[in-house]
Amino acid sequence: METHILRFEHPEYLYWLLAIPILIAIYILIRIWNKRQFKKFADSKFASFLVPLASKSRSNTKFVIFLFVIIFGIIAAANLQTGSKMEEVKREGIDLYFCVDISNSMNAEDIAPNRLERSKQAINNLINKLNGDRIGVIIFAGNAYVQLPITTDYAAAKMFLSTINTNLIPSQGTEIGAAINLAVKSFGTSEHSKAIVIISDGEDHVNGDAIKAAQEAAKLGIKIYTIGMGLEEGAPIPLYNQYGKRTGYKKDRDGNIVITKLDDNLLRQIAEIGDGIYRRASNSNVGLDEIFNEINKSEKSEIESKVFTDYEDQFQWFIGAAIILLIIEILISSGKKDWENKFNFFEPKDENN
Repeated sequence: METHILRFEHPEYLYWLLAIPILIAIYILIRIWNKRQFKKFADSKFASFLVPLASKSRSNTKFVIFLFVIIFGIIAAANLQTGSKMEEVKREGIDLYFCVDISNSMNAEDIAPNRLERSKQAINNLINKLNGDRIGVIIFAGNAYVQLPITTDYAAAKMFLSTINTNLIPSQGTEIGAAINLAVKSFGTSEHSKAIVIISDGEDHVNGDAIKAAQEAAKLGIKIYTIGMGLEEGAPIPLYNQYGKRTGYKKDRDGNIVITKLDDNLLRQIAEIGDGIYRRASNSNVGLDEIFNEINKSEKSEIESKVFTDYEDQFQWFIGAAIILLIIEILISSGKKDWENKFNFFEPKDENN
């Protein structure tokens, strides 16, 4: 049985689809405004006499077609691809889980643009350098969840990475221990070399759980590396509304602005227990490259994986559909056609014509 997989070459372009609801809302508001303006001059029941060529249904049809033209155009730009040729590839590499802190304090901007976004950028840049390693992503705050299971699909890894934000986990905290335990469990029983990279500001942690989890991972031969996100002087924690607009900064019970600072004591201990290294991030260097260089010194295992080696572009189908719809949209008049009037048997005809 032939296996196919779908992917987008440029998935970032799909964010433009979010503009569709905005266009619909604008269209509805314009129609309402036009209707109100008409009522100022005449009653709506006289519309067919005053504006005989107007056709509400045709205007709506043209707008719907226009929306589909935009949708197909966006999908074409994102370039949907199908993969049908799969090969078994043997490479040397390691299994690597990134455990990313997404608690609210990671929104602090002492490391530009903020701690979380800078972490994502560093991981994304590292993915570009990988060759044969399997990677996965775990997110944690008050709980820990697998964002991306272990894989060699680096394109999928980048896509999942781009969706990470501090709203994904409602419960706050920094459960590093839960993240380590979940990573160990998610590695499975493979005999590949394994490593965990924890990226966190270290605040609101539970020391005992994290230390115990690191010790259990070390017994299994899993190395743990840690990166501390944040500067010594710290920074306030921005607050945002549902539309992503900043509304202020987090305050304590006394109304004072909370300053979040890097607490790297636990991160240092975990790296020492896990036979890894700790690095403190700065605005110029997150430290992930140094850690990856250390990981590369570890003994690598031969990893067998089935990967798609050939993808076919499918954008031309969506461009074709968009062009056809655009032609139809242009041909459809927003007013009533003469032939419609000729076959209207319910209106009296003028005998003089």
